[in-house]
Amino acid sequence: MVELHWGERRVSATWRDYYELTKPKVVALLVFTAIVGMVLAAPPAQVPWNALIFGSLGIALASAAAAAINQMVDREVDARMARTRGRPLPQGVIPTARAVWFAAAIGVAGLAMLWLLVNPLTALLTFLSLIGYAFVYTLYLKRATPQNIVIGGAAGAAPPVLGWTAVTNSIDPHALLLFLIIFVWTPPHFWALAIHRREEYARVDIPMLPVTHGVGFTQVQILLYTILLMAVSLLPFALRMAGFVYLLGVLLLNAGFLYYALKMRWSDDEAVPMQAFSYSITYLMGVFGLLLVDHYLPLAAVLWG
Repeated sequence: MVELHWGERRVSATWRDYYELTKPKVVALLVFTAIVGMVLAAPPAQVPWNALIFGSLGIALASAAAAAINQMVDREVDARMARTRGRPLPQGVIPTARAVWFAAAIGVAGLAMLWLLVNPLTALLTFLSLIGYAFVYTLYLKRATPQNIVIGGAAGAAPPVLGWTAVTNSIDPHALLLFLIIFVWTPPHFWALAIHRREEYARVDIPMLPVTHGVGFTQVQILLYTILLMAVSLLPFALRMAGFVYLLGVLLLNAGFLYYALKMRWSDDEAVPMQAFSYSITYLMGVFGLLLVDHYLPLAAVLWG
């Protein structure tokens, strides 16, 4: 993030400002789930190198471009919110025109890499995801409906499918299951943050659920989605996509998510929503990490004899 004291402003951007424009932490999580999709699509240790290297890089560049477009569209809103006013565009560090060219360059580079060095299907699906997040969600859904994050969450849930198609050049039901996990995870994850920042969202006229329907209603929705997520997260084991290591780990992760959802519903502690938001990120990384570990256990058993 650009660190400035009040009254100070830099006139030239550094590479760190452009890096911040891409929402690197979000992109890293998306790429991680895409890599897990690649790994699960192939036998252990047999992921094609072109899919792993160029697929990961192409998905990362396209995701970064979508994040940059999101910040361009939201630059005026970001300038009015404490969480985002330090970003490069609200601070005026990066001119909007340069941000446009930057987003276009990395987006085209990522999609071209996927088309030429991976396969056209992955490039096409990645392009649709970019359009879904950068334009359909950011330009329309975010400001049109309190269900914005539910509908728009489909774009953020796409990376495991993209990773799978990078390896197989096809859309597999197991890949769609990974999509479903992230899709159901997104509302309780983001609504926890929205509760914490509800006054800021109200001030900038963004119709997040806590703003339009109140905190209590949103807390109930978070609890219901958490219960649904618990059920969905068991499907990889039920469908023999993962084994008992995954099952044990995901049961523990689910218990933690349910704890925070219940605590948020019946606690007046203002710190709980952000605690739940932070845990939700750990949860998603844990679920996909468990899928990765579980997938490689047969290979480990062979290697260790």
